[in-house]
Amino acid sequence: MRVGVTATKGGAAAGAGEVGSLEAKMSEIGLFEAMYTARALRKLKPDPVPEELIFRVLEAGTRAGSGGNAQRWAFIVVRDAAQRYKLGEIYRRGSDISAEVYARRGRPPHLSDEQFQKMMTAGAHLWDHMGEAPVLLVPCIESNTLPPREAFPPAIRARYNDLAVYQQLIRGASIYPAVQNIILACRAVGLATLITTNHLYYEAELRSVLGIPDEMFPCALMPIGWPIGKFGPVNRRPVSEVAFADQWGTPLVT
Repeated sequence: MRVGVTATKGGAAAGAGEVGSLEAKMSEIGLFEAMYTARALRKLKPDPVPEELIFRVLEAGTRAGSGGNAQRWAFIVVRDAAQRYKLGEIYRRGSDISAEVYARRGRPPHLSDEQFQKMMTAGAHLWDHMGEAPVLLVPCIESNTLPPREAFPPAIRARYNDLAVYQQLIRGASIYPAVQNIILACRAVGLATLITTNHLYYEAELRSVLGIPDEMFPCALMPIGWPIGKFGPVNRRPVSEVAFADQWGTPLVT
């Protein structure tokens, strides 16, 4: 696929007469570089995103695995200004609730006061400007439908309610890998995005705006656009603090 717009590694768009194919541009960034530099950039330019790039990052999303290879996902690309405004208002109200949660939860111990305040300030900007992103992406996953209880042998019938709970517990495993692929693909072409979930406080309203059927779950709301800031190293806890060997609490030694 050849496209009329490419992106620099810093996120600026290049014109149709400039360089090459999207695949060639993506090859400039290795997988590990994309993972190590895909910062959650929440301030986006209003500039439009070419349709070819949206299709390409969605294609990358659908390369992810899903439970039983069922591929029960769907992706709603929202570019209409009126629709984006409605979603932004829903997200704004949901974020008011999240802000109260963050205020009472306090700073995570691995972040300094400065780092935490910077994150909260950037988050507050997105809370107020979600609807201004040129593209809003809503990844959805279809709920798994269990066969009737009578279809199972007695031992499984006795745990049928547990099966229903299990299906709810694992549904994210069949959509969030696709979401992460989309994040990395956006980074590869110079677009910024991140996963947000505050819309779920008002899920029914979002469903109504987008006409999402009951069997589909809108698991994320992802703003996509050209970043105002720059990509760069992400700050994460070291592996030595979060990985164990063979059982909980036993340090993993390199």
